[in-house]
Amino acid sequence: MDREILFFPNNLEAQRNTRGFIMNSIPSKQEREKMGKKIRILVSDLKVEAELNDSKTAQLIWEALPIEAKANLWGEEIYFAIPVKTGLEQGSREVVLAGELGYWPTGHAFCIFFGPTPASRGDEIRAASAVNIIGKVSGDPKAFLKAKDGAKVTLEKA
Repeated sequence: MDREILFFPNNLEAQRNTRGFIMNSIPSKQEREKMGKKIRILVSDLKVEAELNDSKTAQLIWEALPIEAKANLWGEEIYFAIPVKTGLEQGSREVVLAGELGYWPTGHAFCIFFGPTPASRGDEIRAASAVNIIGKVSGDPKAFLKAKDGAKVTLEKA
């Protein structure tokens, strides 16, 4: 018996039905809500895709989109105030990875980390103080090296 392979534009694991056909399952609403929320970060002419995680802070930011602000540079970090106010979550930290997105409760700010900051020690990337990790950039975070202080930043749902 020949098998027919059907391709769907999602990344879920293929499942075999009772006739031997291979199919991708379509995620339920509950499964879609657990998946990361895709956003687009626009800084001047730069467009970068990112994904928010399932934290409380990320959900608050998702609900506030779209957001427009003015970029502030602090070493290889972009940060800007957003209309979300919440505190530190469990797992917040000062040392982050390149490409991570954070929320800085002290400044009510969205942070994009792509390299060392003035607070970094050695090769680490260190925020000014603890941040909630809210997601990550999908591509090369070094693309943000092109960003200029004071540039218009837009966060939107992708």
